[in-house]
Amino acid sequence: MLGYYVGSWVGHGQTKAGPFGPAGKLSSEQTCEWFAGHFQVVCRGQEHSPTGTRSFLNVLSYDQATHSYKQYSISSLGESEYDQNGSLTGNTLTYVIKQNAGGKPATFRYTEDHVSPSLYKYRAEISLNQGPWTELAAGEIRKVR
Repeated sequence: MLGYYVGSWVGHGQTKAGPFGPAGKLSSEQTCEWFAGHFQVVCRGQEHSPTGTRSFLNVLSYDQATHSYKQYSISSLGESEYDQNGSLTGNTLTYVIKQNAGGKPATFRYTEDHVSPSLYKYRAEISLNQGPWTELAAGEIRKVR
């Protein structure tokens, strides 16, 4: 499944106003390639949002022991995130991450629906204090090469 990401991608979406910034348009571009040994995929790119531009590097992998997908991400804004236990059901990849948001317990859910070999739709959501899910951003990412 990791080979799905190898190539160049362009994304477009929308953020919702919330604790992480204002509503507005999102766009991104990234290039992903196999890391030596073909066990991980490394993606480098930029994202443009209402809060500015950030560069990022993501390392995607599959953990044979836990039968789950993992993603480690860093950005030019000093962000660092380690997503574990990503699950693939059919064509949908989902990560659920528990951490704090503004000092409150939060659960983040990131979902990708792989529509075709060259298109996936994504959705990022948050649940504060085990409350209802609120959408933070959604869009689509299309393979261009």
